Amino acid sequence: MVTGNFTTVVEFILLGLTSRQDLQILLFIVFLTCYIVSLIGNIVIIWISSTNPRLHTPMYFFLRNLSFLDIWYTSCVVPKMLNNFLSVKKTITYIGCVTQMFIHITLGGTECYLLLSMAYDRYVAICNPLHYSNIMHPTFCIRMAAASWFAGIVDSVVNTVYTLQLPFCGANVVDHFFCEVPTLLELACADTSLNKTVLFFWAIVIAVIPFFVILITYVNIISSIMKIRTTTGRRKAFSTCASHVIVVALFYGTVFFIYLRPGKIHVPGKIHVSSQDKMATLFYSVITPMLNPLIYTLRNKDVKLALIETTRKKIVLWHK
Repeated sequence: MVTGNFTTVVEFILLGLTSRQDLQILLFIVFLTCYIVSLIGNIVIIWISSTNPRLHTPMYFFLRNLSFLDIWYTSCVVPKMLNNFLSVKKTITYIGCVTQMFIHITLGGTECYLLLSMAYDRYVAICNPLHYSNIMHPTFCIRMAAASWFAGIVDSVVNTVYTLQLPFCGANVVDHFFCEVPTLLELACADTSLNKTVLFFWAIVIAVIPFFVILITYVNIISSIMKIRTTTGRRKAFSTCASHVIVVALFYGTVFFIYLRPGKIHVPGKIHVSSQDKMATLFYSVITPMLNPLIYTLRNKDVKLALIETTRKKIVLWHK
């Protein structure tokens, strides 16, 4: 579209993970498999924790939210990526790009605070067990989950609005496999220093603050665990936190690599999207949502027992 003396971008070209044609089919199979595993794993977590009474606790309420979030987290990125693996013209409309960006930021921000809510649940369970049921009552849990979603939406609205104010008037090649804010900023034909400052500020609010609160929470949790006299008690307490710690490490590690390493946002000029950047983004957007159900299932006896019980009941009903 031509407006005045410049062309307004109506679509973007996504370069994807690689330009090698011989790898497209292989990558399609790999990520289709990851996507299917992610969908099945997260749907099973939601199904089991919803239908089995033993999992009707605050911990699994938050886990259901996380699984629901992860389903959409991968779904806003992977289907388009799979389509582009098989397409000659790897394009996405301007509206499609903005929509993808908005959803991705919303879900990413929500996950940061949802992981904080899960850490607080473990803190109360281990450090204040006698008052656990009073503190973590259903209404409070719903409010915490709602606050997590609200934080993600606010983060997304602010960054999306600031990005939409930029003119895109010529360059439309996105050196990525989806529309991510830092890469889009490099295509704008205007000064983006304010956008980068806003992006950095919200990265602090949405990612850094929750992460450090989680660290402080786990310092208190570990301190309480070490006061438990029996080895069995300490082992059980550590076991209830292990899965969450692994998920936090996987998610925050790659998010910080993308958004908060030195020079990534502050330094004006072109941000080169290296293969390392793409792999890190791929990890927290696609791989981590696939691994989360496996981590919580393989390390959690309650989930495994609930899965066995629910499966047996379904088999009995089918035979009747």
